Amino acid sequence: MADRTAPNCHLRLEWVYGYRGHQCRNNLYYTAAKEIVYFVAGVGVVYNTREHKQKFYLGHNDDIISLALHPERVLVATGQVGKEPYICVWDSYTVQTVSILKDVHTHGIACLAFDLEGQCLVSVGLDSKNTICVWDWRRGKVLAAAPGHTDRIFDISWDLYQPSKLVSCGVKHIKFWSLCGNALTPKRGVFGKTGDLQTILCLACAKDEVTYSGALNGDIYVWKGINLMRTVQGAHGSGIFSMNACEEGFATGGRDGCVRLWDLNFKPITVIDLRETDQGYKGLSVRSVCWRGDHILVGTQDSEIFEVVVHDRNKPFLIMQGHCEGELWALAVHPTKPLAMTGSDDRSVRIWSLIDHALIARCNMEEPIRCAAVSTDGIHLALGMKDGSFTVLRVRDMTEVVHIKDRKEAIHELKYSPDGAHLAVGSNDNSVDIYGVVQRYKKVGECIGSNSFITHMDWSTDSKYLQTNNGSGRRLFFRMPSGKEVTNREELKLVQWATWTCVLGPEVNGIWPKYSDINDINSVDANFNNQVLVTADDYGLVKLLRYPCVKKGAKFKKYLGHSAHITNVRWSHDYQWVITIGGADHSVFQWKFVPERKSKEALHIAPQETLAESNSEESDSDQSDVPEMDSEIEQETQLTYRRQVYKEDLPQLKEQCKEKHRAAVMKKREKTPGSGVKLHFIHGYRGYDCRSNLFYTQTGEIVYHAAAVGVVYNRQQNTQRFYMGHDDDILCLAIHPLKDYVATGQVGRDSSIHIWDTETLKPMSVLKGFHQLGVCTLDFSADGKRLVSVGLDENHTIVLWDWRKGEKLSAMRGSKDKIFIVKINPYLPDKLITAGVKHMKFWHKAGGGLIGRKGNMGKTETMMCAVYGWSEEMVFSGTCSGDICIWRDMFLMKTVKAHDGPVFSMHALEKGFVTGGKDGIVALWDDTFERCLKTYAIKRSVLAPGSKGLLLEDNPSIRAISLGHGHILVGTKNGEILEVDKSGPITLLVQGHMEGEVWGLATHPHLPLCATVSDDKTLRIWDLSPSHCMLAVRKLRKGGRCCCFSPDGKALAVGLNDGSFLIVNADTLEDLVSFHHRKDIITDIRFSPGAGKYLAVASADTFVDIYNVMSSKRVGVCKGCLNYISHLDWDKRGKLLQVNTGAKEQFFFEAPRGKRQTIPATEVEKIDWTTWTCVLGTSVEGIWPVISEVTEVTCACLSTDKKVLATGDDLGYIKLFRYPVKGKYAKFKRYVAHSAHVTNVRWTHDDSLLVTVGGGDTCLMIWAHEPEGRREFKQCDSEESDIESEDDGGYDSDVMRENEINYTIKALSTNMRPMTGVKPHLQLKEPSVDERQGVVRGSRPPVSRALPQPEKLQTNNVGKKKRPIEDLVLDLVFGYRGNDCRNNVHYLNEGADIIYHTASIGIVLNLTTSCQSFYVEHSDDILCLTINQHPKFPNVVATGQVGDTGDMSATSPSIHVWDAMTKQTLSVLRCFHAGGVCSVSFSATGKLLLSVGLDPEHTITIWKWQEGAKVASRIGHTQRIFVAEFRPDSDTHFVSVGIKHVRFWTLAGRALLSKKGVLSSIEDARMQTMLSVAFGAVP
Repeated sequence: MADRTAPNCHLRLEWVYGYRGHQCRNNLYYTAAKEIVYFVAGVGVVYNTREHKQKFYLGHNDDIISLALHPERVLVATGQVGKEPYICVWDSYTVQTVSILKDVHTHGIACLAFDLEGQCLVSVGLDSKNTICVWDWRRGKVLAAAPGHTDRIFDISWDLYQPSKLVSCGVKHIKFWSLCGNALTPKRGVFGKTGDLQTILCLACAKDEVTYSGALNGDIYVWKGINLMRTVQGAHGSGIFSMNACEEGFATGGRDGCVRLWDLNFKPITVIDLRETDQGYKGLSVRSVCWRGDHILVGTQDSEIFEVVVHDRNKPFLIMQGHCEGELWALAVHPTKPLAMTGSDDRSVRIWSLIDHALIARCNMEEPIRCAAVSTDGIHLALGMKDGSFTVLRVRDMTEVVHIKDRKEAIHELKYSPDGAHLAVGSNDNSVDIYGVVQRYKKVGECIGSNSFITHMDWSTDSKYLQTNNGSGRRLFFRMPSGKEVTNREELKLVQWATWTCVLGPEVNGIWPKYSDINDINSVDANFNNQVLVTADDYGLVKLLRYPCVKKGAKFKKYLGHSAHITNVRWSHDYQWVITIGGADHSVFQWKFVPERKSKEALHIAPQETLAESNSEESDSDQSDVPEMDSEIEQETQLTYRRQVYKEDLPQLKEQCKEKHRAAVMKKREKTPGSGVKLHFIHGYRGYDCRSNLFYTQTGEIVYHAAAVGVVYNRQQNTQRFYMGHDDDILCLAIHPLKDYVATGQVGRDSSIHIWDTETLKPMSVLKGFHQLGVCTLDFSADGKRLVSVGLDENHTIVLWDWRKGEKLSAMRGSKDKIFIVKINPYLPDKLITAGVKHMKFWHKAGGGLIGRKGNMGKTETMMCAVYGWSEEMVFSGTCSGDICIWRDMFLMKTVKAHDGPVFSMHALEKGFVTGGKDGIVALWDDTFERCLKTYAIKRSVLAPGSKGLLLEDNPSIRAISLGHGHILVGTKNGEILEVDKSGPITLLVQGHMEGEVWGLATHPHLPLCATVSDDKTLRIWDLSPSHCMLAVRKLRKGGRCCCFSPDGKALAVGLNDGSFLIVNADTLEDLVSFHHRKDIITDIRFSPGAGKYLAVASADTFVDIYNVMSSKRVGVCKGCLNYISHLDWDKRGKLLQVNTGAKEQFFFEAPRGKRQTIPATEVEKIDWTTWTCVLGTSVEGIWPVISEVTEVTCACLSTDKKVLATGDDLGYIKLFRYPVKGKYAKFKRYVAHSAHVTNVRWTHDDSLLVTVGGGDTCLMIWAHEPEGRREFKQCDSEESDIESEDDGGYDSDVMRENEINYTIKALSTNMRPMTGVKPHLQLKEPSVDERQGVVRGSRPPVSRALPQPEKLQTNNVGKKKRPIEDLVLDLVFGYRGNDCRNNVHYLNEGADIIYHTASIGIVLNLTTSCQSFYVEHSDDILCLTINQHPKFPNVVATGQVGDTGDMSATSPSIHVWDAMTKQTLSVLRCFHAGGVCSVSFSATGKLLLSVGLDPEHTITIWKWQEGAKVASRIGHTQRIFVAEFRPDSDTHFVSVGIKHVRFWTLAGRALLSKKGVLSSIEDARMQTMLSVAFGAVP
């Protein structure tokens, strides 16, 4: 059997021929080390001209199109194209990534520039808005972003003499930007009369606000401020593509092939015309210049780089050449010399020396070239052309031998026979022509029979056969030289092929991925000597595979570099090199082949090596050479945690449904019940699909999670406390190094991570916005400042957080395969490891990204756990086969056998390690894993007497281990938490059901006990009184879905999933009797009341069977239901059964015969039912929510006093209603603790407890019932009902009006007063853009007053008088905006001044002199104003204005923070509050600012206003919020009030958490519309 692993040899990029000159500019610079940096395809190149060496930066995955050099000239920033393009900042010396900037731009990054200090980087995107983005590049953080322009931007530069000013230019515009806060504010350059409005291609900034720019017509435009000052006419003959500033002055390069040097005042120094030099040619066009000292670098459109020495400027050195623009397809290698020949659509054929890395000959042909071949003796070079002809040249002097045109379509492949006698020419005419070489290329044969164009050909070694591949994926054979097709495959069996370049055939099956049938592999070449194969494909990958590779989806090593498709690949004649050519990037790459024996030594070459070893990332087709996966892990990798409905989507769904049921919603609805419940205890621990999720806290309590609850368990008192902040399954838990905070991650569409305090159970921070579907693993750094998380999305995104600030520091795609564990290096917090299915990766942070490398481990193993050892490079990981792998850096040192079956958990101690595995054994190891010091087996026989339950089986699979307080804490797959004493005894602390849904629940008729039965095939009895333990357990043949105690509590009936049921003794759980009459699941089972004479058994077969318990006979069958039976209830007399079915039908049957009865609804209410667990009927109509299409109410239970009905539903909510629940959509109290569906709820016999079970979360939860009278007033953790009914308190007419004002429209409405007629200067003139949109001058301009009017208008308005018009100065403003604003007049300076606003002006009125002074930076109406009360920020005012869209452009709504005395703008915050900002408030320390938007969601945002950074943002409320204010003593608490609501908010990290104000404790209070808020002191 052929070897199925990737080959051991590898390729190393050695040289790249070419330079990207087309469609790019300003991309060629000298570094500090006098090396030259530029890019080709997807590779950054650092070229040392003195030593003629190249280094490569390979961090991009698509074409690089922009480059900027850091002012210190060592670091380089490059930007790429692509759907999710990113920017890399890298070191030109080590060619390692320093930072990755991503997640902002789309399409591509067109330009980049560093500022003077090199702290900030600005980038321009290729998206439709040409977004401009300013980065703090070291942290990978966006400081500001704004739409750049509607048309392409070609260049951007920082003003090196003024801080935070930028200039950008492009198609028909130049803009001057200022950066303040998070806002980039543009001013358009005014061309005026000095020059024509035209496209500006490049620019450079100088002193005193002067900017020089190069225009499309070859002029240089000189700007002062934003005005065009003068032009330098005819600086170049046509467009100026590049301008470079240095100490001596400026260098410009243009399309005319000239480079001009200018002094600092832009006086010409000299001109260098490259067309006139020896190497020059007509049509040479300069794309990039760089002037340093006496050297000038010039990059041209046609991929050449010249170096010019200033004092010898007539002799430029040509230091790099490549093919010009146009696809590159032809490649051939010389049979005896280290030469490669390439031919391209630029019509040139070139010969490259692979040893000197240089172009040694080129020749221009008449036609684009598509393929090439060199004869076996190396004398002739044949070229196939695009027009169907082919030409043969002599290699030594490039003279033509013959030119033949027999075909009309392109020649795609030609090859000389090994004996040199024939040339086969394959064309797109579906045929191959054979020519005799000696007969001066006379046609001697023709191969016909292909149904598509010929793509590849190979000769046999004896030159008697030819095999071809064609475009339709067929492989044909022909006899040579006649060209007859060979159909008998027998005679081909012994044929040996001279070369193998075909993509089809058994030998190369493995080059195709398992399930692909596409033509995306363009070229193949086999190296028979070393038995390797190299392939080139459409994705820019070069792959190395073993040859032959017979099975599809073979393993490979892959190499990136080419950005788009690679058209051809060939081995050099001596197999030392591989040559690849790119189609669109028209570059030639030369790779060094490192055979196996050398790869060992190669480990220590250069830092670069490891990068180029992009070691076969995706070759992870599940191969048989990977050991079989353990069944448990197999199960776990299948789990997707997808939900039909995510809780985040409920508000929108509710709104939609409300619209439908508007009428019903308006009616007066039932009040909420007076009593409530409080979570008291949870039986359960999530072990079946989670690991390492169980820890001791600082105080010796135990923290873990079950369902959607974080549990803190006190083992001395046997009590639990709960963190209830999550709303869906928690999947992972990590503890802070100080053991006081815990981080938990949950399932969700946009899933969140909560960091909370185990003492106070308050959230410290909530992190969201990055992980889809869920968070599967977390880890804190050793200093506790950072947190790393991994998502469940298909790329398993890794995010590194500064969790207190809630900031994402870095993020990266982790791996296609599931990641089980992530760990931060305790010594170097910038490094981390991830381990999971078939991989182990080592990462380090680079700016906003992470760079990962695979661990080298020979055969790929699945890792289940990992820890760092006693030094920064030691890592220990546990595999799924029971080994411990010991790593140093990324290299596997050795493996130690530790367990039978997977090692699921491991923990590092001061001196050694502890591990736990599927074999149920806990092992203690020394610090090098050389000796196992002690093992503990988890067995029933060593269970200590104080245990709170029973061990279900010996040696359960161990999923979590933790140490502390002299004990080992163990969590098992079966949901048990055990404490192992070092001396041996084991105490069971908490347990729950195992994996499998729990449905059956019954409470005892007179004792505090309950029974549960689950799909895990167990029946369990639980003690609900203070001991909280499992009293008994019994294993069943099958899983069960229902159970019921007999009225005297002595017997227990259990319905099983195979249609049978049993009755067991309630104390010993031994069988009394069993029946098997049905085939489908038994869904409900009930004893009749009183003596319990009858037993009703409902099944999914749509029948209810009635049995006589004493005689053990079936006495009746209830027929007539159309769907499975879901609920059963007896009436008090034991004569009537109520039945609910899955089709939402309600039926009544007479007992014991089972005759169907029809009872009118009015009568049903009068019947006295023993129990009520049904969900249908008029008396419970209100329990169905507005969104009942999406969610089912699965269960209900009425309390014994018939006052409170508890329900459970598919969303995991438990709700309490006041019974009877008449009328639709009743109000309720709602509790979240279960994660997915709640399957059953039951009150205990005395109503003191409510017991609930969850389906997917397998938890049994016990809730304490707090009756109405006893409730002291305390914070209620239930959420109020879904709908605020509209009958609560009407509106005042003012409030009504204000609620309906729509600001945007007002600001955009054009004609304030009707106007007729045409002003004289507007007559008979091409209407300007503004006029076409219907704006008449004199009326209000469209929102953006900040922008100057278009130029044409400005010149016309001046009339023809040359006298400048003086500015108008604002003198006095009458009016104050009180009609729709509030809290907007304030005192300043101890009452000496007052401040208020009207229109778009902030006014400070001095009361003593009654002078007004104005703040006029706003571009539209101000709606709100507030003052910073903190003494550190005196007279700081924030004002918010109206705006149109929230796209961060100049017309977006914004908040200005300014000084009331100096009118200095301190910060501008552009916001996404579409519509405008209606309320602002400063926090207690004055550092945070809160704003509320007028957008439909009424978004609430918190800002750090000094930095312009958004801290948090969240949808505020569905209806208008009027005021939001911080508490005067707090930076984290604030209150928002508005239409019929008050909300109390807390800022936790980057998340906003809110609680609704609840009025229920005050009699008859109605939620009214709140208009203002004030805070009182607490006595």
